[in-house]
Amino acid sequence: MGLFEKIFGSYSDRELKKIKPIVDKIEALDEDMQKLSDEELKNKTEEFKERLSKGETLDDILPEAFAVCREASWRVLKMKHYRVQLVGGIVLHQGRIAEMRTGEGKTLVATLPAYLNALSSKGVHIITVNDYLAKRDRDQMNELYEFLGLTSGVIIHDLDNNERREAYNSDITYGTNNEFGFDYLRDNMVIYKEEKVQRELNFCIVDEVDSILIDEARTPLIISGEGEKSTDFYRVADFFAKTLSEDDYTVDEKTNSVILTDEGVEKAEKFFHLENYADAENMQVQHHVVQALKASYTMKRDKDYMVKDDEIIIVDEFTGRLMEGRRYSDGLHQAIEAKEGVKIQKESKTLATITFQNYFRMYTKLSGMTGTAETEEGEFREIYGLDVVIIPTNRPIARKDASDLVYKSEKGKYKAIVNDIEETYKKGQPVLVGTVSIEKSELLSDMLKRKGVPHKVLNAKYHEKEAEIVADAGEKGRITIATNMAGRGTDIKLGEGVAEVGGLKVIGTERHESRRIDNQLRGRSGRQGDPGFSRFYVSLEDDLMRIFGSERLQGIVEKLGLSDEDVIESKMVTGAIENAQKKVEGNNFDVRKTVLQYDDVMNQQREVMYKQRGEVLQGESLKEEIQDMIEDVIVSAVNAHMSGLDENLEEDIEKLIAYLEEIYLPKETVTVDELKVLSDDEIKEKLVKIAKDMYAEKEEMFGSEQIREVERVVLLKVVDTKWMAHIDDMDHLKQGIGLRAYRQQDPTQAYQFEGSEMFEQMTENIKIDTIKYLFHVQLERAPERERVAKETSTNQSGDDSVKHEPVRRKEEKIGRNDSCPCGSGKKYKNCCGRGL
Repeated sequence: MGLFEKIFGSYSDRELKKIKPIVDKIEALDEDMQKLSDEELKNKTEEFKERLSKGETLDDILPEAFAVCREASWRVLKMKHYRVQLVGGIVLHQGRIAEMRTGEGKTLVATLPAYLNALSSKGVHIITVNDYLAKRDRDQMNELYEFLGLTSGVIIHDLDNNERREAYNSDITYGTNNEFGFDYLRDNMVIYKEEKVQRELNFCIVDEVDSILIDEARTPLIISGEGEKSTDFYRVADFFAKTLSEDDYTVDEKTNSVILTDEGVEKAEKFFHLENYADAENMQVQHHVVQALKASYTMKRDKDYMVKDDEIIIVDEFTGRLMEGRRYSDGLHQAIEAKEGVKIQKESKTLATITFQNYFRMYTKLSGMTGTAETEEGEFREIYGLDVVIIPTNRPIARKDASDLVYKSEKGKYKAIVNDIEETYKKGQPVLVGTVSIEKSELLSDMLKRKGVPHKVLNAKYHEKEAEIVADAGEKGRITIATNMAGRGTDIKLGEGVAEVGGLKVIGTERHESRRIDNQLRGRSGRQGDPGFSRFYVSLEDDLMRIFGSERLQGIVEKLGLSDEDVIESKMVTGAIENAQKKVEGNNFDVRKTVLQYDDVMNQQREVMYKQRGEVLQGESLKEEIQDMIEDVIVSAVNAHMSGLDENLEEDIEKLIAYLEEIYLPKETVTVDELKVLSDDEIKEKLVKIAKDMYAEKEEMFGSEQIREVERVVLLKVVDTKWMAHIDDMDHLKQGIGLRAYRQQDPTQAYQFEGSEMFEQMTENIKIDTIKYLFHVQLERAPERERVAKETSTNQSGDDSVKHEPVRRKEEKIGRNDSCPCGSGKKYKNCCGRGL
């Protein structure tokens, strides 16, 4: 602790002093609230809403609203918010992160700011890490909200659009980050505003905020459709990778990459019959080889992924949970499928994407709560503008955190862990063992079986079962092996007689790459002043120490000549472990920051597109906008084709007429002789008049109501098609932009500059295609509001599977040889018009 903190207290201490008077006001109202009848207490909700409508603010009514919610909670749930929970509620309402230890009742804390902010009738979202917790928390608190006259809903995976819309229209909505993010993306792909499910993003409380906003922030949300690339090359590349010897490649574990050596490049050139492997024309070969190498030599079965029912299922590196439906991006998943000999799924085409950082930054007010946020406070401030306030525990912490025990080898470490568990089991003290992978869980389980020690292994496949097992981990004599974060969000209560034998003992089988994850594991013990004990076992063969640990430490251990079973206790060793963790945390922050820098460019473009798309959905008429588009397209065409040289005049005009005939102009409407005597401005004026007159005839013939409907549908479909292609183009740009660093050019600046040019070109192409389709469309009968048939499966990675059917409307007749408006890139007759 520095001198400043000794004199003035920590940042959290100073912030808590400012909050104390508000808490005092809430507690002072307790007696008055107790005197109210149930009916009078319920009526407070309408009273607050009326006061807000007359100009009072949420801050003005906070003490009374919190006091009402607190009293209602006691009457309905038999739970009354502690003073520290009131503090946590205020911090959340202020749009900050409340760090509260495990067992301090964060689910109940959230009801205070949720109730207060729901009074504005703009909606409150409470985000949790999985469907089970979202449903559990909503079900537990719904009785309280109903008593207070508010509605609550929950968004989980299997809901249809009507159920989702109803849940989002509730005053308070629970759900997972994935579901909320994907609903936002889907809402910006609909054809009719009635199909949207979300409303404005007002106030959000993120439970386990570090897990959602930090750990999961490296992976963007992506909705994608099936691509057309062949999968055969993955098998060929996998075969090549498996023919290599150790001299043909080098593995960089720090960056998790594999690079061919000169010998490996020679083998690649011979295998694929290439003159120069590094040539730009061989980029596709390079891409497949890189992914095959990564799959074969860095991705480990039962650690990074599992093979289940002939499918590759990702294992979450932070939780150890199986991530059903998610796929690695950029062809890596296909490379692993080839490696394991299972069916290779086709690569996908991105339809919509956003990072969690940019999704959550769209909320008017964002807050979060967790047991461990302080170590990442810098990132929360820089990326989200959130500060962290550490809330004291309701009762003093009685858990003892022992120093690490360090062993030379993994074998010696696990032998010591098993002996510790066996001794602890004999005295009846429950043990929760945290591992970093399924593989390590099963290794430890096998060793305990040989010792005859009964135990449960939690591989986190089913959230509900997981929660039940973890909830019972505090029973006498219970041994539970779980991944470090498994069962997070579930309170472990001590069974009868457990406090007398020392409470829950937590054993970490190795240090995680993040100190925060270690703290989460420790925090499973010692809730609400319970006794407890925690200790980590470390070996110099652990990935963290092997990859990031100091070489000096390895050298000292070798000189000491320690055996596998000798234990090391040293401040230098502890310091080396912490330094290694800080290195990894820094690397991970840089990765997330880079992802965000690139997505910020896309985000600006996405906001423009989605804003315009929203206006089209909401707007009554696009007539003026279409008229402007007609004029813009023609003016741009004239400017592009007329060189200004008299000797090229007739040729320029011929090309101009041919170009406009592709878009809207019937053949022989104008001739070269007619236009060559006019100035450029007169040509523009004449061509624009012809186009607008033609369009006016179309409108008069079929009625303004019908043409307005077609304008809207066509514009939306063209916008979506071009935007999807633009996303792919930007992704290709990003993949190659890193090479600009070799030319002393900042890759992110180059990405921003070139991405802006591509965006401008895309908006120009939207105008051209919209006009082209509108002039070619023929209306047969009044349009019906047919729903766009979509069967979407949305997951979190670049290769997620989505089926997206095009609009196939009876009133549209697209030319047989025109590009299909579904965005497939095929001619209409070969795609949606096969039945012509």
